[in-house]
Amino acid sequence: MPSQGTIGDRVRGLRLNRRMSQAQLAGPDLSDSYVSLIESGKRTPTPVVARLLAERLGCTTEFLLHGIEPRQRIDTELGLRHAELELHHGDPAVAADRFSEIVKVADEENAMLTAQARFGRARALEAQGRLGQAVEAFERLRREAAAHPERLADLPLTIALSRCYQQAGDRLRARDLAAAALVQAERLSITHGEIAVDLAAALVEARSEREGDSPASAYVRQVLGVTGVPVVMDRSAEITALWQASSAAAAGDDSALAVRLADDAIMAGRESRIALRLARTAMHWARGATVEIDEAERLVGAAARVFAAFPATTREHGESLVVHARVRLRAGDPVGAGELAVAALGLTPDHSGTTAAEAHLVLATVALDQDGEALDHLRSAQQLLDSLDRPVFGSDRPAARCWRELGDLYGRTAYRAEQTAAYRKALEAAGVRSAMAGVTTDAVVSR
Repeated sequence: MPSQGTIGDRVRGLRLNRRMSQAQLAGPDLSDSYVSLIESGKRTPTPVVARLLAERLGCTTEFLLHGIEPRQRIDTELGLRHAELELHHGDPAVAADRFSEIVKVADEENAMLTAQARFGRARALEAQGRLGQAVEAFERLRREAAAHPERLADLPLTIALSRCYQQAGDRLRARDLAAAALVQAERLSITHGEIAVDLAAALVEARSEREGDSPASAYVRQVLGVTGVPVVMDRSAEITALWQASSAAAAGDDSALAVRLADDAIMAGRESRIALRLARTAMHWARGATVEIDEAERLVGAAARVFAAFPATTREHGESLVVHARVRLRAGDPVGAGELAVAALGLTPDHSGTTAAEAHLVLATVALDQDGEALDHLRSAQQLLDSLDRPVFGSDRPAARCWRELGDLYGRTAYRAEQTAAYRKALEAAGVRSAMAGVTTDAVVSR
């Protein structure tokens, strides 16, 4: 267990345990007054002095400075890595518990480890959909980052908060936070890496689909242009094998090897995580009505190829095909749009989310544009939307958008009662109150 107290407390405690005076500890190299200042917390020993004191006190420099022995520290580092793997490739609830355990055993003298664990726990809460608790944790960490920038980076926290508020339905707060993060990123010229990709995703989520050129749009285009949407392979089996090997090494008391294997597992998953985030960003960007057709076609096509490579993203693959179908409609290709919509229906057999409903809406639009019969598709879309679970937090923007489109299409078929009912449903979906205290939703429905 880590030692409690400050560096000075540990120096004084070890000195008294060894029945040494301050002068004896100081020896010929230091003054006893300097030792007194260290013990009272008025001076922090330099690395050279810390090594000297550790030798005379019979402890490690690591223990003197951080309150933990090297083995304890490496075990804590291993715990952080296994919690990170659990967050990305396992159970977020288990990850939250593991991060919480690390917070309990790491004290103020190990502020960096504690900060990493608390940030991990907040992300695990977000991954579970416990947005109120996640926001509270992120907000607290952000306040601490302002006071201790050497421990915590503000930019990832700001991006995470924007993401959480967006999910909770507070689009104005989400946009403000994303804009603040954009200022920081541009000041530092950050256009590569996970932070840039996460920020681009947050900017796209907070953006209106009819929004024109803006600094946020320029940044998203820059990130997508610089990074692209890489084609990657599913390495989940490799990640699982490395993770299991790391756990086995830890059980055999080979902590150093366990950390190395865990690092290998994390790095093996990093490429896929970035590719999937870029694919989601590209897909949502392609939805924008102001995005040029060629650009939208290229991006959504690349996103679909990424989703197709991962069995766990079948639903998003179907969603990308629907977005692609809408792009084909904008390009004046109803046949291509219809084929993509049918393919999307084949990828959503459980009809979860709005993807299947959107596919039927696309098919209804194709039918109306070709003077065909659209009513069956409209009825199917309505049934699917009616069957959706109401969200427990925030507004349901995808459902609201679908209901609005359904109303428009019923209007084109002169079914006025159904049109009015669909518009009412759209407003209800957009106006769901958040489960977070003080958070209300933006009732604007993107068309």
